[in-house]
Amino acid sequence: MDERVSEILADEEAWIVGGAVRDELLGRPVLDLDVACREPRQTAVRYARRFGGAAFPLSERHGAWRVAAEATHTVDFTPLPDGIESDLASRDFAFNAIAVRVGSGAVCDPFGGRADLYARRIRAVSDSVFVDDPLRLLRAVRLEDELGFRMDERTEELARISAALVTRPAGERLLGELRRLSVAGYRRLHDVGLLEPLGGRLDGPVDALDDPDFRLVAVFGEHLATLPISNDLRRYATTLLRACAPDDPSPRAIHRFRRETEPWSFDALAFVGAPELAGAVEAARRAEPREPLIRGDELGIPPGPEIGRILAVIDEERAAGTISTREDAFRLARSLASTEAPA
Repeated sequence: MDERVSEILADEEAWIVGGAVRDELLGRPVLDLDVACREPRQTAVRYARRFGGAAFPLSERHGAWRVAAEATHTVDFTPLPDGIESDLASRDFAFNAIAVRVGSGAVCDPFGGRADLYARRIRAVSDSVFVDDPLRLLRAVRLEDELGFRMDERTEELARISAALVTRPAGERLLGELRRLSVAGYRRLHDVGLLEPLGGRLDGPVDALDDPDFRLVAVFGEHLATLPISNDLRRYATTLLRACAPDDPSPRAIHRFRRETEPWSFDALAFVGAPELAGAVEAARRAEPREPLIRGDELGIPPGPEIGRILAVIDEERAAGTISTREDAFRLARSLASTEAPA
């Protein structure tokens, strides 16, 4: 599966395990390898020195090491203290508990994972699978979603019984799984009883736009802020959640909408249920002036929020077509300034 792994581990007991084996059997691209071996640290360092990349500890608690070999390719080396069958018994689902011996290609499949692949079935390795790592609750649904598989009756029952545990994993791990779900995946999460404990609901416009960030906002709303989201996603979510549909397709209404929602106006239209106004937003973007009619330092008033207010009014009137020249802008600015001047 990886000749480079075979080259450095040819004389040692080592196995390729987990998702790499599963994806290889399914004919899916294999980007990341998980190698169970006796000395993960030394093997990772040796691999990095021989083939390039950076070796670093992935989990000090479990003794796992990772080599970031390429931008989209990693190799994880995990301990193998008690033999391969003990390692596989600690894994989540039977089709992830298949191992291929490095060098010989011998297959170890003690839980019948290959049969599950053919049956398109997700089956827990043990009854404690979700208690041992509650993130597996989300992973089970995500794998259903990505692979088109289905949990067997026993595994789904275990997931339902363990649903209250779904909030226990670190927020970063939860977010990583949630971002990979499609609309159908979120609906399945709801069906199994895992969405509500996470603070999610399906009464938003979850299927209005095919985008992972959009789905997160539509499903979790304000609750999304409790997860460790990026500042960019936080701004995106705030913009969509505060958006109001334009009153009409007039230039003035579209300008006001864009002022509140750019650079995500199209997404905001989908969120508020007004996708028919996308053409008006696109036309407004194309007609956007390259330069303002006047600058703030030309107004002749002291610095402060009043300058921003006046410039915003000028921009809106220009978009609405009531003014078009610098003279118009100065005339409007004087009118606004005199209106706000103290008596």
